[in-house]
Amino acid sequence: MRADARRNRDHLLSAAAQLFAERGTDVSLEAVAARAGVGIGTLYRNFPNRDALVEAAYESEVQGLCGAAADLLADRPADEALAAWLERFVSYAAAKRGMSSALRAVATKHDFGSDVRQRLLAAISTLLDAGARDGTLRADVGAEDVLRAMAAIWAIPDGEAWRAQAETLARLIVDGLRHGAGQ
Repeated sequence: MRADARRNRDHLLSAAAQLFAERGTDVSLEAVAARAGVGIGTLYRNFPNRDALVEAAYESEVQGLCGAAADLLADRPADEALAAWLERFVSYAAAKRGMSSALRAVATKHDFGSDVRQRLLAAISTLLDAGARDGTLRADVGAEDVLRAMAAIWAIPDGEAWRAQAETLARLIVDGLRHGAGQ
């Protein structure tokens, strides 16, 4: 893929994730193209239909979230990397909430739930292992435990306060993992 075509595709995926989080997947494809700064033809060359766009946007969000763990660890202590990663998780959760009905339809064709879970566990393990090594995070908590704690974010009811409540839960998770670290 040419660099400009890759850039257009990336802009479309970013715009789709943002709009899906803001308005749900019923947003017009023209609005996605406009937000991305491309024409509708460019959108259709990359994604032949709404389902293909939803699936690709979701996969892009998962890839970005899971790949961020190592990137964040490159320039900060593990506890700060975990906090930044959980902020990204909140944004991912917001986007996924906006895509929920469309994702259910796409999920009937593909079983990507277990793959996503494994990728999330791997990212969390990377962060926890680094925190145990540098003494900024508890060593007695596993990735499964953290993922279960993160599930509370999905239980927050929709509404204006959703993001603030999700960010509070993310901070509580990090604070709990810092407590007793290095002992």
